[in-house]
Order: sequence, then structure tokens, then C-alpha cells
Amino acid sequence: MSEPILESIDSPEDLRSLSGPQLATLSEEIRERLVQTVARTGGHLAPNLGVVELTIGLLRALDTPADRVIWDVGHQSYVYKMLTGRLDRFDSLRQYGGLCGFPKRAESPYDSFDTGHASNSISVGLGMAQARDAVGGSHQVVAVIGDGSMTGGMAFEALNHAGHLGTRLVVVLNDNEMSISANVGALASYLARVRLDPRYMRLRDDVEGAIAKVPGIGAGLVAAGEAAKESVKQLLVPGMLFEELGWTYVGPIDGHDVQRVEDAIASAKQVDGPVIVHVVTHKGQGYAPAEESPDTFHGVGPFEVSTGDLKVSSGPPSFTEVFSEALVAEAERDERVCAITAAMPSGTGLDAFRDRFPQRFFDVGIAEQHAVGFAAGLAMGGQRPVVAIYSTFLQRAYDQVIMDVCLQNLPVVFALDRAGLVGEDGPTHHGVFDLTYLRAVPNLTLCTPADEAELVDMLHTGLASGSPFAIRYPRGKAAGVALPRDPSTMDAGRAQVRRTGTDVALLAFGRMVGVAQDAAQLLMEAGVSASVVNMRWVKPIDLETVAWAAATHSTLVTIEENTTLGGAGAAVLEGLADMSIQASVLHLGVPDCFVTHGAMGRLLADVRLTPEGVRDVVLGRLEHPRDDEDARHAPTQGRHRAR
Repeated sequence: MSEPILESIDSPEDLRSLSGPQLATLSEEIRERLVQTVARTGGHLAPNLGVVELTIGLLRALDTPADRVIWDVGHQSYVYKMLTGRLDRFDSLRQYGGLCGFPKRAESPYDSFDTGHASNSISVGLGMAQARDAVGGSHQVVAVIGDGSMTGGMAFEALNHAGHLGTRLVVVLNDNEMSISANVGALASYLARVRLDPRYMRLRDDVEGAIAKVPGIGAGLVAAGEAAKESVKQLLVPGMLFEELGWTYVGPIDGHDVQRVEDAIASAKQVDGPVIVHVVTHKGQGYAPAEESPDTFHGVGPFEVSTGDLKVSSGPPSFTEVFSEALVAEAERDERVCAITAAMPSGTGLDAFRDRFPQRFFDVGIAEQHAVGFAAGLAMGGQRPVVAIYSTFLQRAYDQVIMDVCLQNLPVVFALDRAGLVGEDGPTHHGVFDLTYLRAVPNLTLCTPADEAELVDMLHTGLASGSPFAIRYPRGKAAGVALPRDPSTMDAGRAQVRRTGTDVALLAFGRMVGVAQDAAQLLMEAGVSASVVNMRWVKPIDLETVAWAAATHSTLVTIEENTTLGGAGAAVLEGLADMSIQASVLHLGVPDCFVTHGAMGRLLADVRLTPEGVRDVVLGRLEHPRDDEDARHAPTQGRHRAR
């Protein structure tokens, strides 16, 4: 039985002395540790199982942290974390105060760039490489990008620019969708070795220079040779798209062969220009449930290791599940309804729509800008597109929301999943800016359902509105209320008073309505009578109800799961100012900082968006009404900046 290897790896330097059998043992140990840890913490399992050998080969070929590695998206960086001095903390993955599930510069000098969204690694890598050259540096810059991220337009913009500049840069294209053809793969590997060998390059240049000097025919011979060479390459060499953009292409190579990866990276480092190393891997490699269902185990919650069964808690359905069923029902009633996702059919709940209406379902890949522009075109042609997208990812298509949809007042519905704090995925995935960046856009209606019944009615209302419409709802379980048999069209800009009190009015948005109701009960136990208003609409805001609350209560409390800058609470304050109403307003929300990762309950408690937190802040304001500084700043500012 071989000796354990993983526990002896303190840095990438320790990898270089390992033999082939030891590397195989190490790979097995890494996969076992990945499965055991993610089964408990949740996380991105299948992508990391697929890059074990790739990561080992990469680190053996590079001199990190002097050489810089940028992981596109970064959800496949778990193995990298293990092998760069963080193994002793790996059990804290995605836990509050523990390792982040994505690269984090504050966490380790080996992490060159904070990532979490897709398709930016080549741009960032090119910038780093240019900065290196500007000061005469010699280190290597490597961007690791998946085939999914290559569907993003930003990646191609960077490829084009890098090819134009001719900058020394290595891009590892981790392709986990294609298979390697033995014949083409062997020929391509041979041609790659030849093209990358500096001796060949010098010989080629010398020969071409000598031929060119032959009087009368030299230039023609060189031109003919180039034409023949290009014809052969067009037939035999994969990756000609990259070559035409000015890149040297290597591959495809087996990404589960450490030595092949190491050799390819080592050779690519010698090229004075941009190089694409095309590596083929298999998602979920080494763990049967993940191999069989890579999509399920891409981003997964806790599960049972022996079976791969997810640990599903009982209770009401999630907001995503309710949206999924409601959209299918709407499509049954209206054949114009179609659905668009940016590579997230399961995460957004559109897989059910895809199965029921395949001709009306569009997965555009990781291309949010295109998704929104495409939706605008569909709407212009008479369709009723629904763009289902995570709140944090719609940020990538802000220009298209404004110019392509709202400027032309087109009937596109934006279903913003994962709005608010999302827990363990952390600051790159918290959807806490959408109320702010969408509220500023003309023609757009913006609403926040407090429960699943309102979500159903708001989707129906949005599709019937004939204008741009955005619904933002959180990750996780819904409130558990009964769903309407037939959805209703709601009155935009009309709030709902759920509880009447005399002292304070809690004006709550979305998921915070439930928090406000529980906080009102706690306040009553402390002798404070509180009204609870389900505001529902951020744009248009219900100014009539805001005026009523100001006239009948000593203090207004706005509660939103969004940044306090420019969001729903700001809309209330602006409305009061426009109506020339003076009122004592306590504005609760996410502070002006990037909130860390961790369990949802802990994060909400940190930003005082739990019933107890709201109670405490309200009581503090009532006890010290002359304090000018909102109580929200003192307990939160500075504590939740990204760690």
C-alpha cells in the first residue's frame, strides 16, 4: 500500500519530486478529500474533480506565486487551494471565516486575482502581462478558462486584442465537453511539439530567409510554401480560429495526464507570444455520481458520499421552483411566452420549461449581454420573452437593459433569481445591487414579492404589462403560503398593510416582509406597537402609503435586502422629500461594503436583517431619537468587507 502523499504537500515545490505512481496516488487522495469536504460544506464538486491532474501539471510547470495564475470564474480552484499551502484550512471551505469558494487575494499570495464571474480571465491576464513587460519583468501569466466561459464575448475580445499585441501569455482552455480523437489528437500533439520547439522555429526562419534570397524566384517560393503550409494546417490542425487571431495553438491534450499537461505548459512558456493550450478533461472524474450527473454536481449542496444523494430539507418549495411552474403555466396560456437563460437552465428553474417547450427555450451560453439583446429582438417581433438570470449576473448586461429594452419600452420580463444575500458563494454572487441599478432606468417596473403567491401574480402581471418588468426574488425556500389557482393582475405601485400599529411603521421589501412581521412581534413584547407594510413595488413606489405611514407613526423603518445606497429605502426617502414630508426614518439594508461568505443566517445577523437585529436597531433609535447617524452603520461597517 502506497504512502499518503497529500498531507506532505506544503507548497507547489513539493510536487516536483514526485514520481508517476506518487502523482497517481496524490490525485486519488485529492479526489477523496474533495468529495468528503464538499459533501459536508456544499460547493462546486464536478468542476474540481475534473481539474485534479490539470492543476498538478500546471503547478509543476510554473514557478508560483512569482508566475501568476488567473482562474476564470474560479469555482474550479479548490485543488489549487489544497496544493498552495491551504490544505490545513480546507475543511473550512465556504464557511464563515473560512476559505472562500473562489480565488481571493487576501487569502493567499498564490491567488493573483479575485474571480467569481465568467469570461474575464484572458482580459485580466493580458493586462497583467502587459504590466509585466512595461517594467521588464520575466514571470509567466497563465489564464485558465473553461469552454463554457469561452462562450462569453469578453473572452473573444481579449483573444483578438492579445493576438494583435503579440503579448507573451498562456491560456489553458479547459474543455470538458469535447472528446479526444486518437488520430487527430496524436497528429495535433506532434505538430504542436514541432511548432513550439525553438529549434524548429529558428530553422524555419533561417530556411525561409535563405530561400527568399534566391534571385527572381525566392519570394515566390516562400509565398507558395506558406500557402501550402496553411492549406495543410486548415485540414489537419484543430484550433485554426485561434491561429488566425494570432495565437499559437497546442492540443488537444489529455488533461488527466499530469506529464502531458506539464510538458505542454513548460513548452508554451518558451514561446514569445500568446499561446492557447487546449486541455480536455471530464467533469466529475473519479466520483461516479458526479460523472453520471455533472450538472447536478456542478454546484451542489451537502450530500451523502456513499450514494451521491442530496440532503434535501423538507418544507415549502423554493422561489425558483415556484417561478418554474408558474412560467410553464403562463406559456400554456400564451404561445408568445418564451424563456432565455445564460447557461443556467437548472439554476434558474428553466429546465422544466425547456422540456415542455423546447422550441421556445433558448440557452445562449455565458453571454448575458447577448441574452438581453436577443430578448429585445424577440419582443420587437411580438414575442413575450422572460430572461431568467441571477441578480449578480444581470450586472453584466446593464447597457443592454437600458439601451436595447427600456429605451424602446419593449415587453421583456426579467426574472432575477438569487436576489439579496446568497450565503456561501460570497461577495461575487450576492445580488445586493439590483434595486439600485434598475431603479434608475426609465420605463422599467420593479417589484419584490414577499412570498410565492405574489411571485406567481407578479409574473402574470409582468407578462401582461406590455413594457419592461423586473421581478427580484431570493434564493431558498419560499414562505409556505398557498398558491393562487389562477394568477391575478396586480396594481403596480400599490402596497399592502399586513399589520397595523401606532409607534413605528416597518416598510419592508421582498423577503424582509417576513422578517418585519417577526420583528413587529418582538417589538410588541418590548412595548412598541409596529405596523408592517409589504411595499411590493420599488418602482413605482407607493407614495400614498408612505405618506400615511409618516402621518400616523413617529418613526418609519425601511427594510431591504439590498445596498442602502440608492435602493428601495432611498426611494422612500426621495418620495418623502418630494412630498415635503418631514419624518424620522431608519434605513436598514446591506451596508456599503462587500459582504463575506458564510451561512445565510449568520450573514443576515451580521447586517442586522434578522427579526432580532431589526428589533434591536429600532429600540436603539427610539431610545436615542436625536442620534443623526443611523444605527445600521455602527455594528456592521468594516466587519463585513471581503475577507
